Amino acid sequence: MQPRPEPVLAMRGIGKSFPGVRALDGVSLSVGEGEVVALLGENGAGKSTLMNILAGVFKDYEGEIEVGGEPVSIHSPRDAQRHGIAMIHQELNLVPELSIADNIVLGQERLVLDRKDSERRAADLLRGLGLDLAPRRLIKQCKIAERQLIEVAKALSLNVRVLVMDEPTSALADAEVHRLHQVIRDLTGRGVAVVYISHRLEELEEIADRVVVLRDGAHIGERPM
Repeated sequence: MQPRPEPVLAMRGIGKSFPGVRALDGVSLSVGEGEVVALLGENGAGKSTLMNILAGVFKDYEGEIEVGGEPVSIHSPRDAQRHGIAMIHQELNLVPELSIADNIVLGQERLVLDRKDSERRAADLLRGLGLDLAPRRLIKQCKIAERQLIEVAKALSLNVRVLVMDEPTSALADAEVHRLHQVIRDLTGRGVAVVYISHRLEELEEIADRVVVLRDGAHIGERPM
């Protein structure tokens, strides 16, 4: 068995309560450089709550988060972005009426105002993912599989260190799933840590290095794949 890589991300003792519900109770999770960790559990297990804390969607929580061995405070999506954390939600956060290039730069802390520069950067990112798309194309003109990879390009533009993917293949055909997995392997080859949420066990066997199981807001086990 190969030694586990040094953690890029460490979440320790994470707790979160909503009125009348204990959604997370002392959950810990670590992801190493270039590692794909699958997060598995039934609906309501706490997977999305844990990742929304990491992405800065929920600002109040218990526990500690470290990125690159340094403690960080994440209380907003902007905080997560500053620490190199990006999340691709099941419902993609792209603006259909804007171009690919505009969507890639949208929300960046230092907004690129020069259109030619933003289109050039977008083209480079798309090319690196094997996408032959014009940066000026509108999102509404792109296929679902293309939109998934545009979200990945957006994450790369933020110098992502930790990428969370929530049910990324739910609307993809088999060939598109294979292509997405190739992109994920390329990302991990660059040292990106990936958290992959899915209920499709056959996919996890193909792409994940390790699986972590949550139930009723608690970490109940993990094992290498």
